[in-house]
Amino acid sequence: MIQIGKTIISTELFDEHFTCDLSACKGACCVEGSSGAPLEESELDLLEQVYPQVKPYMTEEGIKSIEENGFFVVDQDGDYTTPLVNDAECAYTIFDADGTAKCGIEAAYLDKKIDWHKPISCHLYPIRIKALKDFDAVNYHKWHICKPACDCGAKLQMPVFRFCKSSIIRKYGEKYYEELEAAYRLWKAESY
Repeated sequence: MIQIGKTIISTELFDEHFTCDLSACKGACCVEGSSGAPLEESELDLLEQVYPQVKPYMTEEGIKSIEENGFFVVDQDGDYTTPLVNDAECAYTIFDADGTAKCGIEAAYLDKKIDWHKPISCHLYPIRIKALKDFDAVNYHKWHICKPACDCGAKLQMPVFRFCKSSIIRKYGEKYYEELEAAYRLWKAESY
């Protein structure tokens, strides 16, 4: 573990490799799992604010789920998450012509309809952050559906934290990311 500011970081972010391979996984992370995407409390109002611009991108089933459940739900662990469609995909999931799952919120963002990219937990994936009393625990989340991403990352020699550079900067800032790079170089030098 490495500490930077008020975060404790697993060295798996340095050790493991990852690069999404949507052509192989078809966006399974938007569909699989027992609950929706984790949400920060600060994101709850954002979902309601962006919904009118995101709704045109969404599926009929996703819209119905939002209308029945609200913009977010509380899961069995007491955490805020996005609602699901029939206990499967996130309500905000959209599908390409080839069946690849993607984020409707991100689609609206990329089309410059909104200025919020998507929930930070989705943007950071496969990094998961657990807010504790005095610090954030920053960990690598291993999931069998991401084997193609691990294989692709290994081929490209892309450490998890570098794959997540833009989302780490979004969450913690540029200076934090620079400190993470410095910690990685030091960790790598000590590993050999």
